[in-house]
Amino acid sequence: MDTALNYNYRVVKQFAVATVLWGVVGMLVGVILAAQLAWPAFNFDTAWLTYGRLRPLHTNAVIFAFGGSALFATSYYVVQRTCQVRLFSDALASFTFWGWQLVIVAAAITLPMGITSGKEYAELEWPIDILIALVWVSYAVVFFGTLWKRKTSHIYVANWFYGAFILTVAILHIVNSAAMPASLTKSYSAYTGVQDAMIQWWYGHNAVGFFLTAGFLGMMYYFIPKQAERPVFSYRLSIVHFWALIFTYMWAGPHHLHYTALPDWAQSLGMVFSLILLAPSWGGMINGIMTLSGAWHKLRDDPILKFLVVSLSFYGMSTFEGPMMSIKTVNALSHYTDWTVGHVHSGALGWVGLVSMGSIYYLLPRLSGKKEMWSKRLIEVHFWVATIGIVLYIASMWIAGVMQGLMWRAVNADGTLTYTFVESVKATFPYYVIRLSGGVLYLAGMLIMAYNTYKTVSGSKPADSRIPVLSGAHA
Repeated sequence: MDTALNYNYRVVKQFAVATVLWGVVGMLVGVILAAQLAWPAFNFDTAWLTYGRLRPLHTNAVIFAFGGSALFATSYYVVQRTCQVRLFSDALASFTFWGWQLVIVAAAITLPMGITSGKEYAELEWPIDILIALVWVSYAVVFFGTLWKRKTSHIYVANWFYGAFILTVAILHIVNSAAMPASLTKSYSAYTGVQDAMIQWWYGHNAVGFFLTAGFLGMMYYFIPKQAERPVFSYRLSIVHFWALIFTYMWAGPHHLHYTALPDWAQSLGMVFSLILLAPSWGGMINGIMTLSGAWHKLRDDPILKFLVVSLSFYGMSTFEGPMMSIKTVNALSHYTDWTVGHVHSGALGWVGLVSMGSIYYLLPRLSGKKEMWSKRLIEVHFWVATIGIVLYIASMWIAGVMQGLMWRAVNADGTLTYTFVESVKATFPYYVIRLSGGVLYLAGMLIMAYNTYKTVSGSKPADSRIPVLSGAHA
C-alpha cells in the first residue's frame, strides 16, 4: 500500500548551506595561518591575528563548524529517509541548528580574543561548553527519537555510525570539559597533571575517531551506494566494521603521549590498539570501494562519485599512516614535526573534506527542488583543484616532517647537536610555501562550491518533501 512521508528538509537545507559557508571561513583562516608560517609578518603585529589566536579558530571552524554542519545535515536526512518518518521534533531540530550556529559565532569571537581553556580541540570556555552540551543532548533526542518511531524494523548501518558518534561525542565532551569556573571567561580543569593529559587525549583522539571518522562513515555508507546506484558490497562486513572500530578506537588516545610522563604501559597500550585499528579501518574502506563493483564506469562522468570514492582512498591512506606513526620508534622521528600536520590534513582535507563535499553536492539539488547542481562542470573543476591542493599540502608536510625529525636527532661525534633549531626552521621554508599553495587551491575549490551552491539554491523552490513510497521499502 502506498503512503506519503512528510520529511523535514528545512533543517537539512539550513545545515547543508551552513556547511559550505563555514567551509569557506575555516579554510580561509587556514590559508592565513599557512602564510604566517612562511612569512610571520602576516600577523600584522596584531594580537588577535597572531598564530596562537587564529590556530584554534581554524581547527574549530573546520572540524565543528564545517564538519559538524555536514554531520547534522546528512544525519538528519539519512535517518528520515531510512526510517521513513519525519524528524522526532521540528522545534528541537531547529534549536540544534541555531544553537550550533551560536556556538560557532561565540567561538569566532572568543578565540581571537585569547579566551581559551588551552585544551586541544576543546579550547572553548565553560559557558560555551554548556551550550554545546545542551545542543548535543537535543541532537541525540531528535536522532534517537526518530529511530524510535521508525516505520522500518531494520536500522540501516549508516544510522549505527551516526548514533555511535552522537553518544560518544557527548560523553567525551562532558567528561573532558569538566572544569571549575573562576570567572565568566576563565575556568580551570577538574583534572591535574598527567591525568589531565590522558583525559584530554582520550577526548582528542576520539574526537578524531568519532566526530571525524564514525559520523563520516555514516555518510559513506549511505551516499556512495545511492550515488553509485549499487547496494553496499557487504552488509555483514559493515556490521563487523562498526563494532571493531567502535571498540578499538576508544583505547588509542595514549599514542599522542609517547615519551611523556604517562606510564610506559599506557603508551604501549595506545600503540597496540592503534595498530589493531588498521584492520577495521581498511575493512570499511574496502567495503566502500567494492560497492562500486560493476559501476566503475560511472566515475568517468560523475564528479560527485569522484569526491566520495577518492575520499575513501585518503581515508585508507591516513588510517594506515596513523597506526604506523603510533609505533614508538617511528614516533621518535615524527613527534612534534610537520609529518603529524601532513597526516592530520590527509585525513581532514582528503577524507572528511571530500566526503562532506560529495554528500552536500548530492543533497543540495534534492533540497532545492532541482534535478542536479547548477553546474556539473564546476563540480568537476572543484574536484581536481581540491585534489591537487591536497597532494601539494600533504606531500610538502611529509617531506618537511621527516627532514625536521632527522635534523633534530642528528649529532656530531662528540655528542653535540649537528643543527640548531633555527636551521631546521630555515630548511622548512620552501615546504611551507608549497603547503600554502596547496591550501590556496583547496580554498579556491571551496569558493567554487560556494558559487555553485548559491546558483543552485537562489530562487529555487523548496523541495517537495511529500514523497510517495512503498510501505516497508528501503529509502
